[in-house]
Amino acid sequence: MGMMNSAETALDEKTIIASAEKALSDIAAIRAEVAKVIFGQEKVVENTLLAVLSGGHALLVGVPGLAKTKLVTTLGSVLGLGSNRIQFTPDLMPSDILGSEVMDTDEAGRRSFRFVKGPIFGQLLMADEINRASPRTQSALLQAMQEYHITVAGQRYDLPAPFHVLATQNPLEQEGTYPLPEAQLDRFLLQVDVLYPELAAERQILLETTGLSETKPRSVIDAARLQEIQVLIRQMPVSDKVVDAILSLVRSARPGHGNAATDKQVAWGPGPRAGQSLMLTARARALYEGRLAPSLDDVYALAEPVLEHRMALTFAARAEGMSVRDVIAGLVKQARG
Repeated sequence: MGMMNSAETALDEKTIIASAEKALSDIAAIRAEVAKVIFGQEKVVENTLLAVLSGGHALLVGVPGLAKTKLVTTLGSVLGLGSNRIQFTPDLMPSDILGSEVMDTDEAGRRSFRFVKGPIFGQLLMADEINRASPRTQSALLQAMQEYHITVAGQRYDLPAPFHVLATQNPLEQEGTYPLPEAQLDRFLLQVDVLYPELAAERQILLETTGLSETKPRSVIDAARLQEIQVLIRQMPVSDKVVDAILSLVRSARPGHGNAATDKQVAWGPGPRAGQSLMLTARARALYEGRLAPSLDDVYALAEPVLEHRMALTFAARAEGMSVRDVIAGLVKQARG
């Protein structure tokens, strides 16, 4: 493989710019279509879409009734993905998600096993109230999220592509929940906090959703186009300045790395996956905002959804009433200088 000459490089850049400009218009159309059905919650819609455009999974955290499920079904329609939904309960078994072997008998009386696929075989999987399922069932889902295939009775079955899990979780103070272990939380590209709607948005919800007809979202792109955009996002150049900002932010969130506030407040910090997530989602956010290259602002805007579920506070910090969000806000402020 020889070195590319400058004409080829220029051509390559031109191709990427042309593809990026087409992606910009597709993403703008996706945003407009989602906004017809989901009122307000711009940040929630943005971060959830960024996770999918970056090829990852998102964890939506909020109290019941804030349209988390509606957002996921809307995204399925708008992105043209086949979507399935699983409502997690304490008695759900791994086979209820993955599928199971059933025994068939043919005319001659011969018996054989046949695999019946579970709901995980969809392109967009809504895992509702994931923290209500037992650890065994959670791990079956999370392993599939990581490996993009499952194994049943020694046989491997590949999941469809693209494959995205958007899981919802109620805040853990509620009874009957099993908190997700730290290593499994790390599987989610972003944590998206879903808060109560603003007054104007809530007024719109009341007026638009209690009549006879509700707006139904239409499909803007399809699965193949989504995969093209995901590839394009990985090809977008990231400047050294942005790479350095990502490294410095992620490392400043780890105790024992020279940040006095972190040493006092943080029990354990984010691993390298946090940096990978920032690299991907910063590019996706640039496109989402109508730009062709990620900036420092993209990194700082994504610090909270990327880092929040990848670090924990010390007992002293919790006793002072601090939250992980406060700590991240402090780190971002420091980084901005």
